[in-house]
Amino acid sequence: MPRKVKVRGREYLLALLREEQEKAGYISEQFIEQTAKSIDLSISEVYGVATFYHLLSTRPLGRNVIHVCKCIPCCLKSSQLVVETIQEKLGIVPGETTLDGRISLQLINCIGACDQAPAMLLNHELHGSLTPAKIAQILEACP
Repeated sequence: MPRKVKVRGREYLLALLREEQEKAGYISEQFIEQTAKSIDLSISEVYGVATFYHLLSTRPLGRNVIHVCKCIPCCLKSSQLVVETIQEKLGIVPGETTLDGRISLQLINCIGACDQAPAMLLNHELHGSLTPAKIAQILEACP
C-alpha cells in the first residue's frame, strides 16, 4: 500500500497557524479542518494548538489587538490600572472588541517584559512602564 504524502508535517503546525493568524486576523474553523486534513492530524489536535497559545485566536479580532500582561510582576506593578484605563477609554472589557472593530483587548499570561511592568503589546509592539497618560497617548495614536 503506498504511503500518504503529507503536504507539511506536524512540525509545521504552529507556523501554519501563525501565518493564518497574520493573514486573516484569526484562525477559522474551516482553516483548522483543512490543516488537520492536509497534515494528517485530528481536528481536535489542531484546535488544541490553536487555542493553547494566547497570541493566536479562533475568533475574529479588531484591526488592532492589545495584549495586557496579567502575570505576577505586572500585577504587583499595577497592571490592573492598565486594564481599567483601557476599559474606561474604549468602553470594552478583556475579551471584547470595540463596536467599530478598531481595537480588541486581551489578557495574556506573560509578554516577557517583566522589567518594564506594567506592560502591554499593541500589535506585537511592546509598551512598558505604563501610566494612564501613556496609555491615552498610545490609544489616540492607534489607527
